[in-house]
Amino acid sequence: MLQEFKTFIARGNVLDLAVGIIIGAAFTAIVNSMVQDLINPVIGLIIGGIDFTNLYFVMSGNVPEGAGLQTAKDSGAAVFAYGSFIMACFNFFIIAFVVFMLVKVVNKAKDSALRKEQVEAAPKGPTQEELLAQIRDLLASKPTI
Repeated sequence: MLQEFKTFIARGNVLDLAVGIIIGAAFTAIVNSMVQDLINPVIGLIIGGIDFTNLYFVMSGNVPEGAGLQTAKDSGAAVFAYGSFIMACFNFFIIAFVVFMLVKVVNKAKDSALRKEQVEAAPKGPTQEELLAQIRDLLASKPTI
């Protein structure tokens, strides 16, 4: 069983998966920072600084007038926090768009590098002089009638 485990771990798939998870976690931090620190403030300026996170409806309990969502939750009231859901959906679409744009840029760069590699690896054809020499040799080897 130990040998099977060693074989399993030594496979490239497990190592690739581990690297993918680590890179994914780092990438998540970058995308979240981009959305929270760069994109959301700009959108906040455009829509007048509205923060949907603190929008909620008190279903039962007493909450001071104008209290934020965290205060309402801390008071023990049952709150329907629809603003948090709206912001979560909003952030999801922004993150999905940012990831889409990043993947698009990476794919474009990858395709460009692949095309360049294919052009460099393409076999070189004969030069004009070599073609003319081949034609001359073919004509010289044919018997005349």
